[in-house]
Amino acid sequence: MLYKSAQDWRDAPQKRILFFGMSGLGKTYISNILRNAGSWFHYSVDYRIGTRYMGEYIADNAKSEAMKNPFLRDLLLSDSIYIGSNITFENLTPVSSYLGKPGDPAKGGLDMAEYQRRQDQFRMAEIHALLDTQYFADRATRLYDYPNFICDTGGSICEWVDADDPKDPVLTELSKQCLLVWIKGDDAHTEELIRRFDRAPKPMSYQPDFLQKTWEDYLNQMGLSESDVDPDAFIRWTYAQALAHRQPRYAAMAKNWGVTVTADQISAIKTEADFNELIAQTLEP
Repeated sequence: MLYKSAQDWRDAPQKRILFFGMSGLGKTYISNILRNAGSWFHYSVDYRIGTRYMGEYIADNAKSEAMKNPFLRDLLLSDSIYIGSNITFENLTPVSSYLGKPGDPAKGGLDMAEYQRRQDQFRMAEIHALLDTQYFADRATRLYDYPNFICDTGGSICEWVDADDPKDPVLTELSKQCLLVWIKGDDAHTEELIRRFDRAPKPMSYQPDFLQKTWEDYLNQMGLSESDVDPDAFIRWTYAQALAHRQPRYAAMAKNWGVTVTADQISAIKTEADFNELIAQTLEP
């Protein structure tokens, strides 16, 4: 690990942290506290995905829909209008909208082949964005004079790495740059995440084997063909399974490559000093 002990962390002139875990457990909350302290650069992997690696996919998808409208088609072909996405740290909707959901096209669903193609695009985009961590960590210091650095990752980081492989290329690179910190939820947090997702289901990215299995299981259990699937019903049904699938993968990342803090510990933090002390305590033998 980048910091071998609590004293290493306390003495470090540059503190570099990477947060991982399920969305909704405090990654953005603690990142904002540290960023607002004034000495931390906040690198959002999801924002990088949307602006650097999937921006053209998102814009082209919107243009494809606009081309179906004769009025907008003429304006696009004459370069009279511009279509782009307005992605911000707080609004990553264009990325999730592009990912979409599989199922009945009349309900906004994608056929599975197209859905899998977009999933693969996202997988490659996230890996590239994760591997950009060193560039942004160095840039934060060199260009902006920020001594400290936060890498705020998406919930799907665990889908693309093998935490039990000591030579995993993504984790090897990330562990050279940052202390990897898992924000772990308990059963109550999981239940709340499921309730929240049920109220507003949104597209997610999945490991290909997991997606294939859950899709086949859903079709078989519900007795449906692909075109009859309600997209929201499928991703609601899949979400709890995705949480269970990811939990041991996060745990292996923390055990072999980083440290663990709880969502409750994160929610109790109010200041940069609180956070630094929490990490120091976590690194105590």
